Amino acid sequence: MTTLSNFRCISCSKEYKIHEIRYLCDCGDLLEVIHDLQSSISNPDLWKKSLDNKMQQTAFLRYQNILFPSLPLDSIISLHEGDTPLYDVSDQFPEFGSFKLKHEGINPTLSFKDRGMVAGVSWAHHLDCQHVICASTGDTSAAMAAYAGYAKNMQGIVLLPNGKISPEQLSQAISYGSLTIGIETDFDDCMRLVQELTRKHNIYLLNSMNSIRIEGQKAIGIELLHQLNWEVPDWIIIPVGNAGNISALGKGLRELFKLGIIDKLPRLAGIQTEAASPLYESFKNSYANLIPQKAKSTKASAIQIGNPVSFNKAIKELKKFNGVVEIVSEIELMDWKAQIDSLGISICPNSSVAVSGAMKLRDNEIIKSDDDVVVILTAHGSKF
Repeated sequence: MTTLSNFRCISCSKEYKIHEIRYLCDCGDLLEVIHDLQSSISNPDLWKKSLDNKMQQTAFLRYQNILFPSLPLDSIISLHEGDTPLYDVSDQFPEFGSFKLKHEGINPTLSFKDRGMVAGVSWAHHLDCQHVICASTGDTSAAMAAYAGYAKNMQGIVLLPNGKISPEQLSQAISYGSLTIGIETDFDDCMRLVQELTRKHNIYLLNSMNSIRIEGQKAIGIELLHQLNWEVPDWIIIPVGNAGNISALGKGLRELFKLGIIDKLPRLAGIQTEAASPLYESFKNSYANLIPQKAKSTKASAIQIGNPVSFNKAIKELKKFNGVVEIVSEIELMDWKAQIDSLGISICPNSSVAVSGAMKLRDNEIIKSDDDVVVILTAHGSKF
């Protein structure tokens, strides 16, 4: 099965074998995982019908033929993530054609990061890695620590910006058994340190620069479209920090389209805060090269990232999806957190960045009054 997948550089297209532990091409750019999906899914219509008989399986297993067909079944480390609710709140928002919220906070560690860690930790398990590591603004560390804890003979290591994540998020990494270290710096510097450590030591990196992890996160978009009976919305709105999630959703949607499982692509919108907006600055300057920022303090602490690792991948996906990038203020994001919470749907400030961004795009008539919109909620409000 492992012959179905390879690494390929997103810039120079150089390929590497999937079992090679590497995160970057020799040219220095990011890798993506390329699958022979025509061999994995020979008949798309039959594949879609077969899903009805797989609803008792976890989402990763159900969609594995398109997520990561090269991963052996006996290596999978799953905490029954997925099958997250899709709330239809269209009656509350008549200014849209339809308005739905895909709540990834209803996952085992209460964030979308569990989707990627199924793939990442399972592949580390397959490679017999004893140590895994990540830098984190809170949600990545919780997910990695939980899945490493569930695996046998695997130790998680977490580097966090000290005092810049919520106590709830901090307690998760500790309670799941990972060595958790607070560094007197920001996330971007923690990310630099993690890369140094993985270069010098036999430790497997599980941040989103690891393209294996990105494959697991494709499940969000695939499951969403399955829930919509493969009817593609006009827009999918996503909060952006390190830019791995918008990269993953874009890749997964492109693969569905290429296979003929869906008949069109949605538009993508990435939303950032005014406090950390390097992707927005690039977008408004015709996708200029990344200029790293010193991210300022924001309630949306999980996306308080000034130097996003997956920037090049995100730009690539946004261009292919006729995408846009918007920013919102602290007042806007907290106002919309309060309004969605009042519906009985508890969301994190990072999720409300996406909600408030959708409202701003509608106010500016970029999203039209008859457009069908889905917002990806990335974590649960109880983490904050």
